[in-house]
Amino acid sequence: MTGVVAIVGVAICLSATMAWAWLMALWTGRSGWIDAIWSFATGLFGAALALIPMGDDALTHRQLLVAAMALFWSLRLGIHITMRTLSGGEDPRYTQLRVEWGRGYKARLFWFLQIQALAALVLALSIMIAARNPMPGLTLSDGTGVALLAAAIMGEAVADRQLSRFRSDPLNTGKICDTGLWRYTRHPNYVFEWLVWVAYAVIAIDLTGNYPQGWLAFAGPLLMYWLLVHASGIPPLEAHMVRSRGDAFRAYQRRVNAFWPGLPKGDGASQDNGDSR
Repeated sequence: MTGVVAIVGVAICLSATMAWAWLMALWTGRSGWIDAIWSFATGLFGAALALIPMGDDALTHRQLLVAAMALFWSLRLGIHITMRTLSGGEDPRYTQLRVEWGRGYKARLFWFLQIQALAALVLALSIMIAARNPMPGLTLSDGTGVALLAAAIMGEAVADRQLSRFRSDPLNTGKICDTGLWRYTRHPNYVFEWLVWVAYAVIAIDLTGNYPQGWLAFAGPLLMYWLLVHASGIPPLEAHMVRSRGDAFRAYQRRVNAFWPGLPKGDGASQDNGDSR
């Protein structure tokens, strides 16, 4: 199979998968299925692009390693979002879109999810580029990438657990969570999600210049940063939090960086930020 055929096939599959996610969201009334399905699909098809035979080259240890990384990431994140969705949690970003789009919500949501399919394809291609780095054997770059991904997944799980524990305490109802990792960035889970994609770029790069296309893997972290910080992540989520928490959340915004971790600018009481992840 040629690379072009494999990529086109994955693109079609991702488009169909997000069409299914659209149907699931409308049928169940729970938008959480969208992000859960997207997470599973991105990891699954990214692993497929890492492993699908292209030409006569034998399967390498790097391909197996990168595919395993993609699947592990997608399972952790997909299961987390699935459990939250099954428990009745709703993503405020999609709730607001329903209000803004009104009668055109169903049609506009379909095309919005097709854009998500395109974003998933870019991320899957980053996985593929990392997996097909032709450097012989496993190198320090591979080990660094694995370490980065492991730290990112662990950090994201810790952030999710801290927020879940905080929200489960009735005494914290209506408050903003600024304890643990949430004290140093308003979106620690987003920071760690971005690091996942940096890990693939680290594996893809060959500083000897023998694999210049490896630099294309930076499309993954660049796209993820833009999505999280400037598009579908922080802006709509924080707009929701300002509407629901008002001055308390504005004070949290003034104290704590939105994305890059740093020391808080002042002391404040712990309260729940309602992060959709």
